[in-house]
Amino acid sequence: MSFYLYDSVKKDKLKFESIKDNEATIYVCGPTVYDDAHLGHARSALSFDMLKRTLKALGYKVTLAKNFTDIDDKIINKLANSDKTLEELTQFYIDRYLEDMSALGVERADVEPKATESIDAIESMINRLLMSDCAYKIDNGDIYFDTSKDSKYGSISHMVTDDEQNISRIEANSQKRNPKDFALWKACEQKDVCFNSKVGMGRPGWHIECSAMIEKIFEGDENYCIDIHCGGADLLFPHHENEAAQTRCALNKEIAKYWVHNGFVQIDGEKMSKSLGNSFFLKDALKVYDGELLRYYLISVNYRNDFNFNEVDLQNSKKRLDKLYRLKKRLYGGKVGQVNKEFKNALIEAMSDDLNSSKAMAIIDEMVTSANESLDKEPKNKALKQEILANIEFINELLGIGAKDAIEWFQQGVSSEDKLKIEELIEQRAQAKKEKDFAKADSIRDELKAMNIAIMDLANGTKWEKL
Repeated sequence: MSFYLYDSVKKDKLKFESIKDNEATIYVCGPTVYDDAHLGHARSALSFDMLKRTLKALGYKVTLAKNFTDIDDKIINKLANSDKTLEELTQFYIDRYLEDMSALGVERADVEPKATESIDAIESMINRLLMSDCAYKIDNGDIYFDTSKDSKYGSISHMVTDDEQNISRIEANSQKRNPKDFALWKACEQKDVCFNSKVGMGRPGWHIECSAMIEKIFEGDENYCIDIHCGGADLLFPHHENEAAQTRCALNKEIAKYWVHNGFVQIDGEKMSKSLGNSFFLKDALKVYDGELLRYYLISVNYRNDFNFNEVDLQNSKKRLDKLYRLKKRLYGGKVGQVNKEFKNALIEAMSDDLNSSKAMAIIDEMVTSANESLDKEPKNKALKQEILANIEFINELLGIGAKDAIEWFQQGVSSEDKLKIEELIEQRAQAKKEKDFAKADSIRDELKAMNIAIMDLANGTKWEKL
C-alpha cells in the first residue's frame, strides 16, 4: 500500500519514497525546555506520533529523533531567577514534557538529542561553514551565516524577499554582510551559560543545532540527510529555511526529502477557557480531561489544519470514545483473536492518505456500530468476540486509543474518597452474599445505585462504573 504525505515545500500531496528501502528516518523539532508543554506541543507530538505509527504499520523500520533545545535566551532568562543549574532546570522541564506526552500516549522518540550534548557536532559544522566563507565572525565574536552564499535560500518557505517587512524579522546588526544573515554562534557574556569551543567562548544559535544533530544522527545518502523533517507551521520560516541553508552549504545536499508541518491550536469559548483556568498548558488540561480523550480529540482533525479547542467538540469526542469503550466492556475478560483484515486495511488506507485520522475515526465508528449489531444477534459467538477485541487492539496500535481498561474508563470523575467508599460497600456486599444475606446484598446494590454507581458481577470479581 502506497503512502502519501503533503509536502509543505512543494505544496502538494506526494507519494512517499524513502531514501533506503523499507526504512524511514524522521526528525521532529522538539520543545525549548524553559516552561511546561502547551497544547501546541501536544498537537505536534501527536501528529508525528501518528506518522511513525502509520509507517510502522506499513512495514517500515522507523527511526524518529526529537531534539530538546536546552540552551536559549528564554532558558537563560529563566535561569537568572532560579536557584537551579542549567542542567537541573532544563532536565526538570524535559521530564515534565515527557510525562505529559506519556499521558497522551505519545511514544518516546528513538533518539532524543540535546543541544548542550551536541556542541562538538555544532562546532564542526560551523567550522566548515567558516572555511568555505559561508559564515563569518564579527568583532564581538558572534558568527553569522551568509545567506547570499546559498543560491536556494528561500526555497523552503517561499517567504524570503528583500522587502523591509521580512528584513525586520531578522535581528539587525551593522556588521552583518546581509540583512537576512542569522547567528550560528553567540559569543558568551556569562560563563555559566557558555561553552568553550574552537570557534570561541559562546553558545549555539537556535538554527544550527538541528542541522548538526541531523548530520550526527542520520547517515542519509548523497542527496538527502533524512526522509522527513517535521515541526509546527510556525517553524517553516525562519527556522526550517535556515536549517536547510546551513546544511546545503556545509554538506552539499538537502537536509530532508519531505517537509511536514502541523497546524496551530487555539482555545475557543469562555467556558473552555474557564475550565482550563485560562491556561494553554497541557498539564492543566490533563487535570480536567483524561489524556486519551485529549489525544482522541486532538487527532480528530487533520494534522495540517488549525485546531479550534472548544467544549462542544470535546464532549462530542468523549461520547464517540465512550462508544468504543462500551463495546470493549461488552467483551470484558475475553481473549484476543485475529484482526479483521478488511477493517485493518481500511484503517491503514485512510492513514496512508496524508494521515487522514478523521476518516480513520469514521471507519472505527462504523466498526463499533456493526460489532454491537453482530453481538446482539450472536451473543455467544466466541470467534466474533475475539475478532472485535483484535480490532480494538489494532486501533490502539495505529492510533493510540482504546488501550485502557474498559471498566476503569467509566470510573473517571469519581473522587478518591468516593472510590474508597464504593470498594468498601462492594466488599460488604460480597460478604453478605457469602453469608446468604441476600436482602442486605440487594440493599447495598440499591445504595450504590443511588450514588450513580452500577456494579457487574464477573468471573474475576465485582466491577463498578459511574453511570
